[in-house]
Amino acid sequence: MRVALGQFAVGREWQENAAVCLDLMQRAAEGGADLLVLPEGVLARDINDPDIVLKAAQPLDGPFLSQLLAASKERALTTILCLHVPDGAQKALNVLVAFRQGEIIAVYEKLHLYDAFTMQESQRVNPGRVIPPLIEVAGMKVGLMTCYDVRFPEMARRLALDGADVLVLPAAWVKGPLKEMHWELLTRARALENTCYMVAAGECGPRNIGNSLVVDPMGVAVANAAEAPALLFADLDPERLAYARQVLPVLENRRFARPELDGE
Repeated sequence: MRVALGQFAVGREWQENAAVCLDLMQRAAEGGADLLVLPEGVLARDINDPDIVLKAAQPLDGPFLSQLLAASKERALTTILCLHVPDGAQKALNVLVAFRQGEIIAVYEKLHLYDAFTMQESQRVNPGRVIPPLIEVAGMKVGLMTCYDVRFPEMARRLALDGADVLVLPAAWVKGPLKEMHWELLTRARALENTCYMVAAGECGPRNIGNSLVVDPMGVAVANAAEAPALLFADLDPERLAYARQVLPVLENRRFARPELDGE
C-alpha cells in the first residue's frame, strides 16, 4: 500500500481549508497513493478563539465534506481526516471520516478527549461511545484512531486484535515541553507493541508540532516530515508486516484478554 500524509496549517475559513485538502487529494492521487491521511480538525482553527470548534462545525452532509466527496468520485484514493460535527447539545463531536469514490466508508467519533496539559477538549466536544471499525485499503486492514487516542495502548491493541495491519492517526499535537518526544515515542511504541504500521499525520499551525511520520511494525520510523506544510509518501510492505509478526509474535504471546470499551 502506498500512503500519503498531508500536513498543513489549518486556517479559520473552511473554504480555504477545503481548497488545501482538495489540492492534497489531487497530488496524492498523482503520486500513486492508495491512502491519504490528513490532520485532525481540518475544518477550521483559530488558537485565539477556542469556540471556533462550535462556530465552524458542519454536519457530514455540509458544504465542506460535500466538496471533498464530489472530488473523490473518480478516484480510488481513500482519504481520512477529522472535522467537528454539531452534536445538538451546544457541543460538537470530533469525527474521523474515511471516504473514497464519492462515498463515506467509515465514521469514528473520538473516544479519548484531550483533557490534559491545561487543555479541556471536553468543554466543547462530547466523546464517542463506539470502537471504530476497520476499513480495507489495497488489501490491508486499517484501524482508525485520533490524536490523544495514541496515549491509550488498549485502543491500538483492540484494533490490532480486531485485525488491523495499519493504524492511522490524524492529529493536532500541541507544542510544549517534551511533547515532540512524546509524539515519536508513542507512535513508535503503538506500532512496535502491536506489530502494525502507524501512519500519523499532524497539523502544523502555530500551536501544533506537525512532525507527521510513518512507523513500520518493528518500530522504525521510515518517513518523517518536519514542522512545515508537506506531502509525505511511504510504501507499506505486507512482507515486512508478516516478518515482524513471525519474529515478534506479541499478539499470539499475550496473556491478557481483548480490551473492551468501558460500558460496552
